[in-house]
Amino acid sequence: MSRSSKKSARSNELPELLSAAEAAEFLNLSPITLSHYRCQGRGPIYRKHGWRIFYAKPDLIDWSNGQRWSSTGDPIR
Repeated sequence: MSRSSKKSARSNELPELLSAAEAAEFLNLSPITLSHYRCQGRGPIYRKHGWRIFYAKPDLIDWSNGQRWSSTGDPIR
């Protein structure tokens, strides 16, 4: 297999996907809190496969990095 076809084959692979319960544990949140965030549009990006919810690990890390604060009224952006 050539180098370019290996690269394109890798780009078609899904990242590691976590269930909602696994994502909540990864973020140290309760599953209910993560569900509320998802319904309110304030949580990490998620995917739906049928009725099941999945989160890509890189999306969880990106969302968590966006939740940094230097004081109670001063988010770090």
